[in-house]
Amino acid sequence: MAKQLKPGQGPLDYSSRWWMKATFILVSAFLYIPIATLIAFSFNSSKYSVWKSFTLENYVNAWHNDVIFFALSNSLAIAFISTLFSTIFGVTTAIALWRFRFPARVGFEIFLGMPIVVPEICMGVAMALFFSQTGLMLAVRDLVWPLNLSNIIIAHIAFSFPFVAVVVRARLVGFNRQLEEASKDLGATEWQTFWNVIIPFLMPSIVAGGLLAFTLSLDDFVITFFSSGPGSTTFPVKIYSMVKNPDPRQINAASTVLIIITVLATVLATKFQSPGKSGTGH
Repeated sequence: MAKQLKPGQGPLDYSSRWWMKATFILVSAFLYIPIATLIAFSFNSSKYSVWKSFTLENYVNAWHNDVIFFALSNSLAIAFISTLFSTIFGVTTAIALWRFRFPARVGFEIFLGMPIVVPEICMGVAMALFFSQTGLMLAVRDLVWPLNLSNIIIAHIAFSFPFVAVVVRARLVGFNRQLEEASKDLGATEWQTFWNVIIPFLMPSIVAGGLLAFTLSLDDFVITFFSSGPGSTTFPVKIYSMVKNPDPRQINAASTVLIIITVLATVLATKFQSPGKSGTGH
């Protein structure tokens, strides 16, 4: 008879093993102390890396900095538009792979995952080559805002929608086909079943995938750097160009705002993916 383990005696229960606790603390410190330092110094009144006094003036100055505000506006516009299209493409792709059987389906699934595993620098160079060879890099330059950001939006959709498709497809694995059959037995059409049964079931994963795409788009630097043309600077790219500024206070404040937005979107995405919110579908 197997010995029954008491709470705290499991092989992966970190609370009963000091070395696992120490590892957890060291890894957490390595990951989060730099971020906490950045947030703390965003409230520093001194422009040097020495704490002087607490102030909110850095945030006020960053808000009134037209260059930073313009870059932030570009990033938010790109994130909202690319999230909309990434969600649509990701959901339809996931449903198509789940519902239909067609030749080269396995190959298409592998192809779908390529933007997830390909290094960003390679994808950024490929995007720059594509836009320059097709003339899109210069063609969109004189368009009105936000159409002049089309290159970046297309690039963000290309690497974001596979993430949405993966999240939605994972949700579809737990779908009970009997719900679909019951809907049709009650007289519903294919479209009525799709909108009234499948989409409500998928809604938590759609929201989670959309928030994930929004987060990826908002803080992407590498692909945006290669895809952006003149006058289309985004928030992360602008922060990078200001790193050598002798006064980093506004950069710290702007970076803190970006961290807060990213964390909130990630928390919401995680919450919508939790079993308690997603239901079982049975």
